[in-house]
Formats: sequence, C-alpha cells, structure tokens
Amino acid sequence: MPVKAIIAGIFSRVSMNILVVGSGGREHAICTAFRRSPKAENLYCAPGNAGIAAIANCVNIAADNVPALADFAAANAIGLTFVGGETPLALGIVDEFERRGLPIIGPRANGAQLESSKAFAKGFMARHGIPTAKFTVSHSADFAILELESGDFGGVDSSVVVKADGLAAGKGVIVAKDRADAKAAITGLASIAGSAATDKIVLEEFLTGREVSLLVFADGENFALMPAVRDHKRIGEGDSGPNTGGMGTVSDDALLSPAELSDIVERIVKPTLHACRREDINFRGVLFFGLMLTANGPMVLEYNVRFGDPETQAILVRLETDLVDICEAILAGRLADMEIKWTKGSSGCVILASEGYPGKPRTGDVINGLQEAAAIPNVAIFHAGTARDQAGNFITSGGRVLGVTAAGADVSAALATAYEAVSKISWPGMQFRRDIGK
Repeated sequence: MPVKAIIAGIFSRVSMNILVVGSGGREHAICTAFRRSPKAENLYCAPGNAGIAAIANCVNIAADNVPALADFAAANAIGLTFVGGETPLALGIVDEFERRGLPIIGPRANGAQLESSKAFAKGFMARHGIPTAKFTVSHSADFAILELESGDFGGVDSSVVVKADGLAAGKGVIVAKDRADAKAAITGLASIAGSAATDKIVLEEFLTGREVSLLVFADGENFALMPAVRDHKRIGEGDSGPNTGGMGTVSDDALLSPAELSDIVERIVKPTLHACRREDINFRGVLFFGLMLTANGPMVLEYNVRFGDPETQAILVRLETDLVDICEAILAGRLADMEIKWTKGSSGCVILASEGYPGKPRTGDVINGLQEAAAIPNVAIFHAGTARDQAGNFITSGGRVLGVTAAGADVSAALATAYEAVSKISWPGMQFRRDIGK
C-alpha cells in the first residue's frame, strides 16, 4: 500500500488501536504518554510487563518476533505501532510492517545500523565529516591488540575506549584507563557483550569534556528537538564500577546553553539527517545523539535509533503535546508544521536495580511501598523488570526494576521528590545511586 494511502487512513480516524513493542521502563513511559491521548482507543504492548498491564493490554509476543508482531497488528487493526527498543529495529520490523501496509514509527533496517553497528556508525560519521573521536575497526581481538600497541591511541598510560560493534544492551562499551586495562577489556569483551556483538571491535580515542544527550523526532526531512538529558551509566556512585543500561538521568534546559544547542544542531543534527538522505536512509522516528562537549566543540559518542532508557522516562513526563499527533506528523512528513510543547522546569529518574545487577540479578523479591511512593505529587513510577506473584504482589523479575521519576521547578527539586519516593520503596538487595544529577 502506498505511504500516502496509509497516512490518509490514519488521519481519517478519530481514535485508533496502538501497539508499543517492548517490555521495559521506556515502554511503560511510552504507553503512559499514549494513554493520555484521546485518540488512543485500545492500547497494546508486546510483551509488556506487570506495571504496563495496568494501562495497556499486554500481548505475549517477544519484541524480536517480527512476523508474529506484524500478524498481530494486521489482525487487530493496529493503526499505529511504536517500537521501543533497538533489537526489532535492527531485525527489520519497520521494513516488514511497511511491506504489509502497517503504519509504524522507527527507521528501517538500513537506518538502524547507526546503532546496531558501531563500525557502520563511525564510518558513516567519517564519510560525512560529522565530528567524532578518532577510531579504528578490528575484526578480531588479536588485531585490536595490535592496533592498540601501534601507539595510535596514545602511550601505555593513556585511556582508550573499547566498543563491541553490535548490540550489547548498554554493556558493550568499556573505558580503559591505560593500555593494560584496554588489553584486558578487548580479551574479555565477548564474555560481557556476547560473541555476536564482538565480530568487530572498535577502538576510540578517549574524549574529555561534558557529556550530554540530545534526542530528536525526525520525519525523513524535518526534525523537532526534545529537552536535553544527561545519563549516568555506571553502577556505582561517583561514576564507578561497570557500565549498565543506565542508572538514572536528568532532563533540564540548562544542560545546554542556546549557543551550545545551536552549534550541535548545525554541526551534528542537520549534517546527520542530510547524510541519511544521501545514503538513502529514510529516517522516521527518534534519533538519539550521545555527545561529548569537548574543548574543540561537540563530538558524537554514539547514535541510538530510538528512545533511550532511562532518558525516555525523564523526557516524556515533560511532554505536553499529544504523542499520537507527533507520530501522525512523522508519518506524514509534516513535523515542520507543528509545535511540540514541553513543560518548563526539570525532571529526574532514579533507577532501582536488583542485587547482582549488572551481572546476574537476584529476582523474585516482593517490592514494598509502591503505593506510598506513587502517592507523592509529581511522581511517576515506571516498571521495567517486574512481575506478579500468585498473591498479586509486584516482584522483581530483572536487573533494572523501577524508574522512579519526578518533575520539578529545577533539577534539585525534581530529584529531591524522586528520592523521597525512592525512600518509600524497598526489597532485599535493592540498589540505586544516590548521586544522580551530581
């Protein structure tokens, strides 16, 4: 079915059935945003989780089962599908849905390579002059060590970044403090990120500066900025310990000055989307720029081709515009015609994780205090790794369990409220960082 016919069908409806693909805190936040829309008739999430089940119909289909998801969308008259995570995008879910004439938000598989392959992303940036760290790509651990010993990334005491090429659930990046640490990271990367993700290994020069993330909605031609966010990846306070999928984030307009934002848009955002068009990548969805603000200007650390987690939780609690309207504009290529509104102020999200995370997490513990925490004004609690036991209690079922999120007049106020809510919640072995936003 032609794209214009699909879009015309969407716009002819007052309300529609919506499907969100995924099962984490990000998807809970996305479902919450859709639930606020008067256009959302029936809301489904595949596979969802115990928290999402309170606001959407959870469907027992794995997020990477693309044919089954497409079959479900066709059989249930889904008017809009929104993909939460990177894996189904890399597997070509958008290509399959579009082939069947099913409206969906996200890039096709060729665009998903910007995240699914670090080597592709670095080559893409090099081809189009998008500022990023110096890098090299190796096809084995042995060759990566030879590259390391060449001295191109500094001396024996120099820091270097070691990256798995493929998807690794946020655990495929290691910042090594010196050459010996980097060698250990290279040889141990497959055990952390998986052999499939380490067919290629990317070495990068270590950049110093201030880290920040900027996300945009994109419709293939136009884009709309979201509020800037900053994530805390490491498990321990003071940015110590191994990387995780993210232990907390803050959203605040003061993270980027107007001059910094303008510089990023002109040097990175616009050139990236222009380069996508040159390489026949019709990028429609959410594009995430992980940035380092260096002494030489902003540089791209990574692209993500979807909402981040837990960035989404902090961003979407500030969204005032109907998310369905935004999705319709993306599909119609008319983002430039709409104004997307955000609440003033700030927000913060604190991740509560199970004992053992980011390694093997302890699960099955009853979560206490959820009702008391949720009753605090301006608090939203997004479930990630939760389930229900036979008595109906919420229990832990994964590493990252909850995203306790709050809005406020500024970052300090938002985080004070979030941590007040955190103090009401408990289970054996619960861990979280007490320095989010610092």
